[in-house]
Amino acid sequence: MNLDSRTPVIVGVGQAAERIDDPGYRAMSPVELAAAAAQAALDDCAGTAVAAEIDTIAATRQFEISGPVANAPLGCSNNYPRSVAKRIGAEPRRAILEIVGGQGPQHLITELAGAIVAGDSEVALVFGSDATSTLRHFAGRDDRPDFSEMVEGDLEDRGPGIEKLISRYTVIHGLVDAPTQYALMENARRARTGLGPAEYLRRMAELFAPFTKVAAANPFSAAPVERTVDELITVTESNRMIAEPYPRLLVARDQVNQGAAAVLMSVDAARRLGVPEVKWVYLRGHGDLEAQPFLQREDLGGYPAAVLAAREALDMAGIGIHDVATFDLYSCFPVPVFNFCDGLGVAPDDPRGLSLTGGLPFFGGPGNNYSMHGVAETVTRMRSAPGEFGLVGANGGIQSKYSVGVYSTTPGPWQPDRSAALQVQIDSQPTVPVTETPDGSGVIETYTVRRDNGRSTGIVIGRLTADGSRFLATTQDDKLLALLIDGDPLGHPVQVRSFEHGNRCTL
Repeated sequence: MNLDSRTPVIVGVGQAAERIDDPGYRAMSPVELAAAAAQAALDDCAGTAVAAEIDTIAATRQFEISGPVANAPLGCSNNYPRSVAKRIGAEPRRAILEIVGGQGPQHLITELAGAIVAGDSEVALVFGSDATSTLRHFAGRDDRPDFSEMVEGDLEDRGPGIEKLISRYTVIHGLVDAPTQYALMENARRARTGLGPAEYLRRMAELFAPFTKVAAANPFSAAPVERTVDELITVTESNRMIAEPYPRLLVARDQVNQGAAAVLMSVDAARRLGVPEVKWVYLRGHGDLEAQPFLQREDLGGYPAAVLAAREALDMAGIGIHDVATFDLYSCFPVPVFNFCDGLGVAPDDPRGLSLTGGLPFFGGPGNNYSMHGVAETVTRMRSAPGEFGLVGANGGIQSKYSVGVYSTTPGPWQPDRSAALQVQIDSQPTVPVTETPDGSGVIETYTVRRDNGRSTGIVIGRLTADGSRFLATTQDDKLLALLIDGDPLGHPVQVRSFEHGNRCTL
């Protein structure tokens, strides 16, 4: 095909990982893990002097610098992207540190591919890493390493970008961590299915059990252990209940030391640098959409933004969902995977499989960078099966942001997506009014129970009987807690009262 010389191609991918119990464990910092992955991606290019040609680097944030105030117990770089660039011999003119969210890797690849087309870049490197396992292992110890670095150079720090994800109203009602918030969405989806708690729990485990088989065979996995459905759902000391309906083995594993990277360049640069054409993989379709604010969504258990983004990417690639050979779907919890399957008509037990890595609970969830590993695995798989198409679905926030990429060795011209127009469609969907100071009777729309050091706190999202508005409330009422933990409270009547420091709910 006579392609425009500025058409972007991915020419190199790399991954790095270590486990604390590995014989050669080195206690690598996030910078070192990312640099190892970046070097592997450069080596994968099989071109000459690629590092010296990098003009743009873009990085995802580690967990430890994802909040408004950095809390890095072992220290960190003041300029993470440029610290990595320095280690691989690159001197880019532009360095980016992306906002929080698992959509980040795919979003950055799409953004920089567009920059290459526009002539604003020729060679770009995208990467990320997290060393949460090492940080926790050494925190508070006298022999802890110092990961502090000071590096000069401009940095386009986009900030954490969590303003849309939290509010005082959600925080005072315990919505401060991912398991709690995803549990609310998971139970809301269960309400739509009509399944009881026990049957739905088994469905979640049946979805994830095949992921464990993939993770067990992946050398970069944080937990390479194949598990049965019964192992995933049986609550034990090592598989404790985190938040209804999630035992530990059904939630993303952040206890990891992992890094991944990808090199993009124009077709012209690939030819000039001698990158073999067998290494080229094209981003044939892409889409980036944001959901409505969590509490205002008409369906708390759905994810129409993800479905619309995926359809846009498939349409751009000129294929249907049944033409996709491989998937890597963001699997921090079952609900975003279920929602993709629900909306696109993919069976949860589709023989193609839904993950190339093994998924976040088993392969590992390296902060905001998981989907870079999904891209790396997809690119590798596409090279081994020329002409096939692989889809990466990257989720961020509280099912808030979804970025999709469709990859193939089959050449095709770069196309801009219609995400801006589709976002207007998402934003114009009906919303539910939210009452922050409810008083009166209502019904439970969804729920979970937080487990904090042996103390159980119920969290309820409900609808007021008087006007149908939505409210948040917590409870430590014994009778209601018993219903939330051992019964099926969906649709159950409750009483709610507002106080200065939040709303309280009882039967």
